[in-house]
Amino acid sequence: MESNSSANPTLDAIFRRRSIRKYTDRPVETEKLELLLKAAMAAPSAMNCRPCEFVVVTDPEKLAQFRKRLIFGDRNAPSAIVVCGNPSLSANPAARLFWVQDCSAAAENILIAAVGLGLGTVWVGIHPVGEFVRIVREIAGLPRHVTPLGLVYVGYPAEEKPARTQYDGHKVYWQKYEKRKKRARVKNVKYLP
Repeated sequence: MESNSSANPTLDAIFRRRSIRKYTDRPVETEKLELLLKAAMAAPSAMNCRPCEFVVVTDPEKLAQFRKRLIFGDRNAPSAIVVCGNPSLSANPAARLFWVQDCSAAAENILIAAVGLGLGTVWVGIHPVGEFVRIVREIAGLPRHVTPLGLVYVGYPAEEKPARTQYDGHKVYWQKYEKRKKRARVKNVKYLP
């Protein structure tokens, strides 16, 4: 697939963003974690409600609990960011309905910004699985009105993955949705610069 992403650093970062599951032992600098949080808080928010809150975890004991107790949480990253929704932060009841979308946008900003900082990330979904929510609430000390949407492991990657897109033109409609014959799923379409 041809692309002009090399001329566009934003697209380049998006295509290079991959789920990294192996990390070095090198700790992530506080300054870089703060930059990731600034990127998260730059995300759009429905009616500017800003329901997102974040718990940064670097304590090895807490990280070990995530690894042991979360079924998809066994990653050796030296830090994690718990992306949380707190709908009570909004005075607008209608905006409270969109905390999942707002927090998802914030999490995606973390994932993309990490690429530009030379970091690797992987997003572990927490909400809406009740048991996962309970575990993360307990480990991170979250009150009942704050819901963890996801956990983003952050660290220096110990593995390299090629940039890619998973573009599938069969899933794109122009002007209106139309019924189509089912087609075999395209797996891991590679992005070629």
